[in-house]
Amino acid sequence: MDAYDEGSHARHGWTGPGVPGDPAPPSAPPAPAPAPADRDDPWPSGAPPSSSAPPPPDADPPPPEPRTGVAALSLRHQIAAAVALGIVAVVVCVHIGMTFLHVAPANTVSKEHAETIEDWIYPEFEQNWKLFAPNPLQQNISVQVRAEVLAPDGGVRTTGWYDLSAEDGRAIDGNLLPSHTQQNELRRAWDFFVATHDGEDRPAGMRGTLAESYLRRIMVMRLDRSDAAGPGGVVDRIQVRSRTADVPPPEWSEEEVSTKPVYRMLPWWLVPEDEARGGIG
Repeated sequence: MDAYDEGSHARHGWTGPGVPGDPAPPSAPPAPAPAPADRDDPWPSGAPPSSSAPPPPDADPPPPEPRTGVAALSLRHQIAAAVALGIVAVVVCVHIGMTFLHVAPANTVSKEHAETIEDWIYPEFEQNWKLFAPNPLQQNISVQVRAEVLAPDGGVRTTGWYDLSAEDGRAIDGNLLPSHTQQNELRRAWDFFVATHDGEDRPAGMRGTLAESYLRRIMVMRLDRSDAAGPGGVVDRIQVRSRTADVPPPEWSEEEVSTKPVYRMLPWWLVPEDEARGGIG
């Protein structure tokens, strides 16, 4: 057949594999045979599976997560912890309820259980609104004490007046972090005494007796710190008084007040033997 015959593929530009009469193209090299898998190799493919793939059947299970907190305790200790938390929760709820009834306006519940509420609140948890009073305190009140001391030779002497409020003031002055005792112990003890005694210094019920005992013990401890009894001496009796003076008004005020101090003198108190040397009995 003529090379340029109209039936010839070459004449029309047909070339490449599969064209009739053309030689076959070179074949691709055969793929290498896979290496035989090792029977002891858990990953036959040579690489560990992805994290989403399940572990092989003979793989060790992951260790359990360690327990923390209450779950790490034994059953007996878990029960004890649960009981303790329950008791704390009950006490907190009772305290919040008592405090609410104490500061809330008088109602049926607070009137019926007034004695129980007062026994719970006083003296440690007393609440008041003095910070928001429309007429704040405008007086300086200092608490002072003196003592009768039994000397080793049998004599009796009376000390001078110790201004305990002034001592607390000096301890607080310049102190960036004064203690709660320095700021409030003496002041609150005196307020507690005044609130539970009448004008003739007679206690009003058990709270008045408690306030008197509390104030007396503070006085004896303060005298012991100041070594008021001296070597070998023993405090036999004490007497407490308060000194009250109005704060002078500012210069621009037209208010006129007397700055003369007023004293409230309490009777002599016999100091029990277990408190005489500064103990609290």
